[in-house]
Amino acid sequence: MNIAVYPGSFDPLTNGHLDILKRAASLFDYVIVGVLINNNKKCLFSPEERVDMINETIQDLENVRVMHFNGLLVDFCDKVGAKAIIRGLRAVSDYEYEVQMFAANYQLNSNVETVFLMSQLKYSYLSSSAVKEIAFYNGNISEMVPPIIEEQIKKRINK
Repeated sequence: MNIAVYPGSFDPLTNGHLDILKRAASLFDYVIVGVLINNNKKCLFSPEERVDMINETIQDLENVRVMHFNGLLVDFCDKVGAKAIIRGLRAVSDYEYEVQMFAANYQLNSNVETVFLMSQLKYSYLSSSAVKEIAFYNGNISEMVPPIIEEQIKKRINK
């Protein structure tokens, strides 16, 4: 079985993330969304909340599972039997960072390949950070995130 991991903080999941995930799900037998627990990042949602929101969003994707993890990505890949890491590229600015991550991961475990998927142009500007900032100032994020995610962001920010 061809298993891939699509890792990230997904705080929150954007329509760009969702597009990459759907495309990866069409390429692999099974995709695991790996929600990274990063204590150095100030997140709007807990890892468990992010997993729940993503699960609600992807109910129609039968070959996708969502889990949170801590530690090295390649160790998580070994744990779940994944042979590939999915990474989305929005612009040239993402490339340099992603190549560094690829090289480090490959050095740690050469049995896990990295597959880069280019973002659709309409999502090339989109980031979780931008979504949170726009939402914080009551901007319209309805075209940036799935409705379930938008609702949860508004609830959290308007507390």
